[in-house]
Amino acid sequence: MSDPSALPLFSGTVDPGPSFADLLRHVAPHQLPGAGVNRETTNLDVPHGTTVVAIRFANGVIMAGDRRATAGYMIASRRIEKVFAADDFSGVSIAGAAGPAVEMVKLFQVQLEHYEKVQGEVLSLEGKANQLGQLVRANLPAAMQGLAVVPLFAGYDTARERGRVFSYDVTGGRYEELDFQAQGSGSIHARNWIKAGWIEGMSADDAISLAIASLFAAADEDVATGGPDLVRRIFPTVAVIDADGYRALVDDDVETRSQQLLQGAERGGRES
Repeated sequence: MSDPSALPLFSGTVDPGPSFADLLRHVAPHQLPGAGVNRETTNLDVPHGTTVVAIRFANGVIMAGDRRATAGYMIASRRIEKVFAADDFSGVSIAGAAGPAVEMVKLFQVQLEHYEKVQGEVLSLEGKANQLGQLVRANLPAAMQGLAVVPLFAGYDTARERGRVFSYDVTGGRYEELDFQAQGSGSIHARNWIKAGWIEGMSADDAISLAIASLFAAADEDVATGGPDLVRRIFPTVAVIDADGYRALVDDDVETRSQQLLQGAERGGRES
């Protein structure tokens, strides 16, 4: 057991309360997003995550991301994870500088858990979205040096009994999207594909297929977005969030759906 005397103590005027970020500001400010950025050492080709999407369906929301990270003109990773569970009923996906993005996700996960333990209740979905916006805003100094992180946040709102999608800009501005959104270098192509196929009340299966197809379309147009790799068996990461909570699709399921989409594209090409 850790020594209780080693734990930080606060007076009533500086008690950080349920905010884990405020706790870090007092005891470990170097752990906050954007801390310690050196203007002279950020002109590097750091790995960047590329394209992620979130799509609302009848009973929840789908989140998906390709698996490629790039550093300049090089592929830094073919298997990066860009979609994460934030808590039981929400998820976050990352685009931008990969290292700071993953650290921000970890801090966000701890923040939600910390709030629940201190307050004895779970934050509302909108409250979670606001908390993530504060972390993105804290990263602004790093973003100005080229280490921008622009996530997507989505989840199932148990109060409204529906899926909701939130996007951000580099200043921490938070915007709720009605139906879908995409972030990253291939986002414009993915978003256009989703716009052409999204309909109100669509099923989870249709939304999953649309998400995968939008990432494939982005990979056709954007060199930084990774397409399906049949040889290495690398396919998008896909998660479903609904009244049953957050669950990631297994690789075999995503592969089967990807194969079906590829076969349909090949048939369409031959017929034309």
